[in-house]
Amino acid sequence: MASTAPKTKLIAENRRARYDYFLEDHIEAGIQLLGTEIKALRDGRANIAESYVSPEGREMVLINADIPPYKQANRFNHEPRRHRKLLLHRKQIDKLIGAVQRDGRTIVPLRLYLNEAGKAKLEIALAKGKKTHDKREASAERDWQRDKARLLRDKG
Repeated sequence: MASTAPKTKLIAENRRARYDYFLEDHIEAGIQLLGTEIKALRDGRANIAESYVSPEGREMVLINADIPPYKQANRFNHEPRRHRKLLLHRKQIDKLIGAVQRDGRTIVPLRLYLNEAGKAKLEIALAKGKKTHDKREASAERDWQRDKARLLRDKG
């Protein structure tokens, strides 16, 4: 029986974002890449842990994402931490810019993956920063859910 789930290849994930932010609005964005960058991504090499998305003019730009150089490209390689333009619809860009400027929100990259067509996509989210007590509360809730599941499993 064949699965109906889309065939995506996860390249990088920002797991820290769920701990540091309240995630609100998820959007899938394309990325404008060079040839050696997409080849490095197909090798499964990237890091978006310290990266963020920022508006520059009327565009959204991924900043500080690390795509290491492609081994076989030698002198035609790309710069690993260059700014990369995100490909979004104008309404999405205006909505994100408004939320950042008006509400003080942050735009955080969550996942970098190749979709079923082989194109690199970035899942971004509009986020609001958590305070220290919110982080403690979330970790306490997670610990309680884990303990509760363990008790139910053991006691039946």
